[in-house]
Amino acid sequence: MARIVSLGSALQDIYLIDHDDLVTTKIGENAIFGKVLVGTKVDIDKISYEVGGGGVNSAITFARHNHEAILMGNISNDPAGNAIVKTLDREGIDTSYINFLEKKTTGTSIILLDTKSGERTILTCRGASEQFGNFSESDLDLAQPDWLYVTTLRGDLDTLRRFFTKAREIGAKVMFNPGVKELENPKELAKLLKYVDILNVNKSEAAKLVPGNTLVELLYRLNNYIETVIITDGAMGGIASNGAETYRFGIYEDLKVKDATGAGDAFGAGFLAHITAGKSFRNSLIFASANSTSVVSKLGANKGILTGTEPLHPMPIQKL
Repeated sequence: MARIVSLGSALQDIYLIDHDDLVTTKIGENAIFGKVLVGTKVDIDKISYEVGGGGVNSAITFARHNHEAILMGNISNDPAGNAIVKTLDREGIDTSYINFLEKKTTGTSIILLDTKSGERTILTCRGASEQFGNFSESDLDLAQPDWLYVTTLRGDLDTLRRFFTKAREIGAKVMFNPGVKELENPKELAKLLKYVDILNVNKSEAAKLVPGNTLVELLYRLNNYIETVIITDGAMGGIASNGAETYRFGIYEDLKVKDATGAGDAFGAGFLAHITAGKSFRNSLIFASANSTSVVSKLGANKGILTGTEPLHPMPIQKL
């Protein structure tokens, strides 16, 4: 088993669940929650309190695979932060590297969920998870991870650079799943890719880093920077290469999505959890897809995370 540090956000997710007032209404290519009127009171069927954030979701994935999981994230000493720590403790995740910030609240997302369509709108106050510059890369000297798994740091390229270079210095490998804020500065972000061992992006994100219209073109160009690249494309599946093997894959299972929150985290972290457990590149892609499918079939960003011991059925995957 591996020792894996997750560097990313930690949030409390509060779901407002309704079957009739939060009905989506199409307006051209977009949709709104059409029955919520300004100035009225709306009765919600159910509220569910969960935890999430890229750092939390990935750490839970690693822990359920029996890896040594460590979370580096910012929270506050408030009820939301306490709920996050309680969940992490229950999952057996090392919380000793979490920072408790004063004068900040723990990041919180209010998720409006339409149970009929599975569509949701997320209102987020990032609070303590808004910034990551307070973290010291010297923590990696203490943690001594085999892998550093990084989700979005809200565009903080300086912190990314510090942690990536320290990981290289201590011999830890890096898997990176950039977010919208990092991709706002693609030229500077591209300079950091030389430190990344596995890159996980979707098709539109890949197109911001390198030119190309097709998955094959994008994969080929990103492979010039990074040996292992995974590019997902929603319901179309995705493509991946580790330099020696290249696979085009579909989706694991076509089912009704109950809640899409955490799907990307489940895929990326699921892949790393499986491959660091000694599984093949091909089987790790299948597990990543299965893990993502399981997560979207349940309410919450991490309730459906698998352990890696479940029997998996075949899925469309072809070696190129």
